Amino acid sequence: METYANALLYAIPFFMVLMALEITYGYLVKDQKYKVMDSVSSISSGLTNIIKDSLGIGLVLISYPFLVDNLALVRIENTWIVWIIAFIVIDFAGYWNHRLSHKINFFWNQHVIHHSSEEFNLACALRQSISNLLGYFPFLLLPAAILGVPNEIIAILAPVHLFAQFWYHTQHIGKMGWLEYIIVTPSQHRVHHAINPEYIDKNLGQILCIWDRWFGTFQEELEDVLPQYGVLKPAKTWNPVLINFQHLWRLIQDAWHTKKIWDKVRIWFMPTGWRPVDVKDNYPISIIDDVYSFKRYATASSKLFNTYIIFQLLVTTALLMFMFYNYGNIGFNGLFINGALVFMGIYGYTTLMDGKSYAVGIEVFRSLLGLGIIVYYKDWFGMDNLLEIGSNVVAFYFLITILGTVFFTYYHKLHDETKLIA
Repeated sequence: METYANALLYAIPFFMVLMALEITYGYLVKDQKYKVMDSVSSISSGLTNIIKDSLGIGLVLISYPFLVDNLALVRIENTWIVWIIAFIVIDFAGYWNHRLSHKINFFWNQHVIHHSSEEFNLACALRQSISNLLGYFPFLLLPAAILGVPNEIIAILAPVHLFAQFWYHTQHIGKMGWLEYIIVTPSQHRVHHAINPEYIDKNLGQILCIWDRWFGTFQEELEDVLPQYGVLKPAKTWNPVLINFQHLWRLIQDAWHTKKIWDKVRIWFMPTGWRPVDVKDNYPISIIDDVYSFKRYATASSKLFNTYIIFQLLVTTALLMFMFYNYGNIGFNGLFINGALVFMGIYGYTTLMDGKSYAVGIEVFRSLLGLGIIVYYKDWFGMDNLLEIGSNVVAFYFLITILGTVFFTYYHKLHDETKLIA
């Protein structure tokens, strides 16, 4: 986990720089693809995923090292050929994992967060799951295990393969000529994120697009069909934690309400969106019928409020970066407490973005808890060793959070966000 944390020390700033460049380009060409609330929600979702993964929260059903130790028929030497084989196997497994997430009700819950944004930009790429608590991906790496691909190679290539999927979440790059026949491009991935009937559940590849072409899931971006983004059952919240478990909660409710025992069992494994007939009739759910005219989610805001929310996002990212920088020194308890407070902060300020009055209770409680830690330990998890007044700066941040949340909940007049330039 510490190796993963160290990788994130470089990956997070790199992603931030690329997003800043995309925002700047959109501003210069007067074709901005970012909105403040949506972008903060997207980046915050990425931070929750990072916390979850860096702390190793979840249950791995079977590990790749176990598979390779027990199933390898041959042992391939560590040469460049092994790296190519490992990359192809990971990408092939990624395609089928992605396809399962789109086709099976239960697995859709762990992927819906990635599609929940009604915008499409590099920030959207960071919408990653925290609800994938059952790790089954090693099962899909059986070909690599049988071939004896070393675990060390898989451990290095897996995050590289994930990070390499970031760049094509953009609307500013058109079709890329002959590359369209080899790799997943922005044009192809725009199709994947679209909810148009012509596009939905297409282009499931992650790096190579050959799998889609071979298995019948490829769809070219059409000039006369403008992609519309989001999900057919809109999230209607900026809170990434709620988005992560919305579909699961609907499945639980449907399984409870249906009268047939068989339906209570099979609902989890049926195609995405399937519902028992009796539940569908008695508990209807609103689904987008016209993808070109549905009302996109927006909440009240103002330039001052946007500034405060961006401030919260930046400080949250900084606290997370400190956690990774000091990963080996904080200890498990410190990592867990630090991660929990950051996680709670994301829940708090995104709830405030939704305009929920109970956000003030979450944020005040979190801030008082943070201040209590600083008073008790006279430090913030060793931050004073790096910056003499580090813990004082964090304490000041918690005070601003208390005042800011109270101010925006009770005193500041917010406006219709749709009237603002986001």
